[in-house]
Amino acid sequence: QVQLVESGGRAVQAGGSLRLSCAASERTFSTYAMAWFRQAPGKEREFVATISWIGGRTYYADSVKGRFTLSRDNAKNTVYLQMNSLKPKDTAVYYCAARPGGMTMSESYNNWGQGTQVTVSS
Repeated sequence: QVQLVESGGRAVQAGGSLRLSCAASERTFSTYAMAWFRQAPGKEREFVATISWIGGRTYYADSVKGRFTLSRDNAKNTVYLQMNSLKPKDTAVYYCAARPGGMTMSESYNNWGQGTQVTVSS
């Protein structure tokens, strides 16, 4: 079981930026695909972005494409979600997820963090 700890969430004004971090406990982190999901109040959890374990390929939800950037530092067992041009509709709890092998946009990740709150005010 991989322990995931998210950080970086806070309140910010529209147009601002935040960087979320997700630190993993597993030393084989480099072989895990990583992803971010988010859940807004009263809504279902939705996919945000994912990154492959090798090659650093990324894929984004259309709603964040061009504004969010996902990266990973395998030496630090950490992934980063850089969020720019934030909008009120980005307000949600953001969850980090990990799975061995290939990346996916589905929720078929077997390791999840506890989430970090991002609040964007207009």
